[in-house]
Amino acid sequence: MANEINLALELKHYFGFDKFKGEQEAIIRNLLDGNDTFVLMPTGGGKSLCYQLPSLIMDGTAIVISPLIALMKNQVDVINGMSEETGVAHYLNSSLNKAAIQQVMQDVTEGRTKLLYVAPESLNKDENVEFLKTINISFYAIDEAHCISEWGHDFRPEYRNIRPTIAKIGNAPVIALTATATDKVRSDIKKSLGIVNAREFKSSFNRPNLYYEVRQKRSDKATDDEIVKFIRQHRGKSGIIYCLSRKKVEELAAVLKTNDISAAPYHAGLDSATRSQTQDDFLMERIDVIVATIAFGMGIDKPDVRFVIHYDIPKSLEGYYQETGRAGRDGGEGLCIAFYRQKDLKKLEKFMESKPVAEQDIGKQLLQETAAYAESCVCRRKMLLHYFGENYMEDNCHNCDNCLHPKERIEAGKALLIVLRAIRALKENFRTEYVIDFMKGRATDDIVSHKHDLLEEFGEGEDEDPKLWSPVIRQGIIAGYIKKDVENYGLLKLTAAGRRFIQSPSQFMVVRDNEFKDGDDDDLGDTIGTALDEPLCAMLKDLRRDMARKLHVPTYVIFQDVSLDQMATMYPVTLEELQNIQGVGAGKAKRYGKEFCELIKRHCAMNNIERPEELRVRTVPKKSVVKVKIIQSIDRQIALDDLAEALGMGFDELLDEIEAIVYSGTKLGIDYFLEEVMDEDHVDDIYEYFRESETDDIEVALEELGDDYSEEEIRLVRIKFMSEMAN
Repeated sequence: MANEINLALELKHYFGFDKFKGEQEAIIRNLLDGNDTFVLMPTGGGKSLCYQLPSLIMDGTAIVISPLIALMKNQVDVINGMSEETGVAHYLNSSLNKAAIQQVMQDVTEGRTKLLYVAPESLNKDENVEFLKTINISFYAIDEAHCISEWGHDFRPEYRNIRPTIAKIGNAPVIALTATATDKVRSDIKKSLGIVNAREFKSSFNRPNLYYEVRQKRSDKATDDEIVKFIRQHRGKSGIIYCLSRKKVEELAAVLKTNDISAAPYHAGLDSATRSQTQDDFLMERIDVIVATIAFGMGIDKPDVRFVIHYDIPKSLEGYYQETGRAGRDGGEGLCIAFYRQKDLKKLEKFMESKPVAEQDIGKQLLQETAAYAESCVCRRKMLLHYFGENYMEDNCHNCDNCLHPKERIEAGKALLIVLRAIRALKENFRTEYVIDFMKGRATDDIVSHKHDLLEEFGEGEDEDPKLWSPVIRQGIIAGYIKKDVENYGLLKLTAAGRRFIQSPSQFMVVRDNEFKDGDDDDLGDTIGTALDEPLCAMLKDLRRDMARKLHVPTYVIFQDVSLDQMATMYPVTLEELQNIQGVGAGKAKRYGKEFCELIKRHCAMNNIERPEELRVRTVPKKSVVKVKIIQSIDRQIALDDLAEALGMGFDELLDEIEAIVYSGTKLGIDYFLEEVMDEDHVDDIYEYFRESETDDIEVALEELGDDYSEEEIRLVRIKFMSEMAN
């Protein structure tokens, strides 16, 4: 059938394009010939055309199984917009009322509809199965097919039911499409869909126009500021910012809007009408920036997204690749910035603890790959393409942070030899962490129980720099000396090249990893760095010291150093502006702020300082539901341990939240709880310590006060002290 059709004419007729991209034509001909087809094509490569065009040519209706309602609406609008007739494309999902569903079914039955989009949940409904049995189906298209695999970045259990449901409705050719899949995920998809013999079409994953960069993530406030400045430098350009939590999506969108950036939040907690409107606003360029969870962007056909920012490092490299792939789909500029700190990985691992052990194991392996990508100084393009089984032969891509600012390469042939010998000695049966412990000569319980501490190679690398092992192993994998068996828990195996290297070692050059230091999670830590205006900072410290003497309180009670550094950088001259400074809430600004603002104002006037607009990043008050609940609960004298349990957080986490509230200027009375859990003399001793001390640092307090006082007791009394003395 395919050979009889002039596909170039059909392409021009329906879509107005003069020629196909890449392997589109071969894919379409394979499907028209009635064959199962597997398509692996990067975002922006033109996947949707591979099923849209054949659906318009073939007899019957194509069933397109897609995970997102937003994606369906977008593509249905595009197809219907190309046709003079109505009802050529429809979707069938939970957003439709009864009358709309009847109209869809009528158009399908009467043969008007060539493309019917359904969510997997809708496909599996008995009433829909019965209806679809009655129609002529041209083929089934499974979009975002990686959702089938537990090893994919967006696994959805309902995708596993697709093949059994197809068998109930009636067989027809299947085309599975995904923008991102490793070898493991590809075989998983084909097996689950029953298309193991499908012809496979795999495009290159290289997107030369995308620039990749990983930045050190500091405190939330500092990261917010950095993002605002970045967007101001790219004013008027379209961008997407991905956050892992809905709460952060809402907070960051509010910060951007406060700073006159046209932005909107997008996540699954918003009602469908709001999400739909936001998506339309972004496509129609009524807003520039979307702050979203990963729910946004699948299949969105906006070619001129100029930047994609990951506020949190993603859970997998597949997810990261697909999300960054939404930038620069027109071949123009695409800036991909990810913020990273190791503390976020620990959080993500903690979230997995409720999942089955096998799922936890997969999740941790995927996270390790993401961490390796973030920390490595190797070309980011080379690492990404290697992850997807593609070799990038260039040494320098000239379009990632590591290639534009290369680190010195060092000789590590001896280290690689130690790694390869260790893997061989361990019978190629252990993961990276175990191999590193073995080389270092760490007699862990696991190593001793396997009697591996008795092997000749045990501890061969104990004299080498311990920070060298991870980059040597990772770069050894990229160079083809080692293979990571992903299907088998990430065990390290030797390749033929690795065995040859053991017999005949040679030079092996590597670059060390980046070092990422964890910044503070809250607004208390010194994460901003030194002040830009040092003379002003010195005057502010003098003012703080004089005020502290007058009020008989330690200097940190008034403002912390990090707050003064920011004042000498941002030049706040009103109490309202002062509240944008880290660690300064409304209460603290009102109590202490007037003299500081006056000093800054005089300094600016005397020195003709123009307060730089880009440094004045406005923040929004943090009135999150959790903070309000904590304040109300303490007002009602609810025990703090009960409150932590009710909020589903650890006691330390609750203290973090309470400290942030108190340090920003809100008064909280926790005496009722201290009376229950602490000795009165202990409270007095710790309180007196903070009254005399020049620092509120917990580590210093623990050392000064001695073993009689726990960290938890010191933190509780510090909260009481700061609340009473500072607010």
